[in-house]
Amino acid sequence: MRRSLIVASVLAGIMFNGTPALVRADGDASSSISAVATHVTIPAGTVLRLRTTRGFGSDISRVEDPVTATLARAVVVDGRTVIPAGSTASGYVSEATRPGKVKGRGRVAVRFTRIDPAGPESYAIRTRPWVAIAPATKKKDALTIGIPAAGGAAIGALIDGKKGAGIGTAIGGGAGTAAVLTTRGKDVRIGRGATLSVRLSESVTVELR
Repeated sequence: MRRSLIVASVLAGIMFNGTPALVRADGDASSSISAVATHVTIPAGTVLRLRTTRGFGSDISRVEDPVTATLARAVVVDGRTVIPAGSTASGYVSEATRPGKVKGRGRVAVRFTRIDPAGPESYAIRTRPWVAIAPATKKKDALTIGIPAAGGAAIGALIDGKKGAGIGTAIGGGAGTAAVLTTRGKDVRIGRGATLSVRLSESVTVELR
């Protein structure tokens, strides 16, 4: 009779929600627990605060080099933590451009493709590129060209008055320009421990228990 009652309880659970209740080995149906997982979607546009665990840069990295980071701040949806701080994120260098000798600045970009919370599950993610660009050097270049020109003018004036000043200016300016053309601009590097604000380009659904 007791076994019939247990079977009836399981069947009732199936008829109620399509999922059988879990029954303890001693047959006590009153202590049944639900094992249904909850799925939560992290929307596109969510910002992940990631702390790098290895450095990268325009002069030390190549496209597709691996990049790793840890989540500096938990991801919270509707007041519930869905990905805890400390979770590992991984991705790759998507751009690494060194500055040119005439124009251009050092530039490096990364994307993240996976996040691994503490637990058995890991999730594929898609992020917008995070980009860093070296500061411009136009003012410095202007000084590099201008100072030799002024120096050349002073030297030329000492040699032959106004005519010499004109010649000296041309010589000085030419020397300054040559210096700029043979010197690269600044590269950009991101060190270990830097915090990046990376934005999801697509939503991610995670499973919580």
